[in-house]
Amino acid sequence: MTIDNSCGWEAVADQFMTVRSKIGTALIRAWARDSLPPSTAILDIGCGSGVPIAQALVSDGFSVWGIDASPSLVSAYRRNLPHMPVACEPAQNSAFFGRTFVGAVSIGLIFLLDAEDQRTLLDNVARKLEPGGRFLFSAPAEVCEWSDTLTGRTSLSLGADTYEAHLARLDLRLARCLSDEGGNNYYEAVKRA
Repeated sequence: MTIDNSCGWEAVADQFMTVRSKIGTALIRAWARDSLPPSTAILDIGCGSGVPIAQALVSDGFSVWGIDASPSLVSAYRRNLPHMPVACEPAQNSAFFGRTFVGAVSIGLIFLLDAEDQRTLLDNVARKLEPGGRFLFSAPAEVCEWSDTLTGRTSLSLGADTYEAHLARLDLRLARCLSDEGGNNYYEAVKRA
């Protein structure tokens, strides 16, 4: 029996690549341009095929290092961004290439993990961000559970208060929350210098 570490995404990888919209891309591009030095290496946690997020960041001059647990999505990432590094592994257990980053994003992943794995992922990101580094991730502001429309698995938001408290324990300050054109909520955390 094969264990699916991809939170169900491997089974729906082709469908996901077909329906993945560009919602949020403009927000993420503006965030990176306004918050990070030019040409910075950005860690994309749950990078999928690299389209549209990593692709947009690369076109803006950033290098993007991707992590995704779906072999099919990682293969697509390699085709779409052949000169950008990518690793096929669960984000919550990743060594993140054994290096630190000034910027990291995780769009559409955190809430697919259970509460313990969410905390583990946030812990790992905090360790891999350089002082003053920034992390942008998406999750609803409310505490809620729902069934993911593609995978059918339970999604879970710990809510803004819990995320902010956990980030503070990790020496990350919640700088602001943002909202994209689809009404999705993003948290921007900054590692204390």
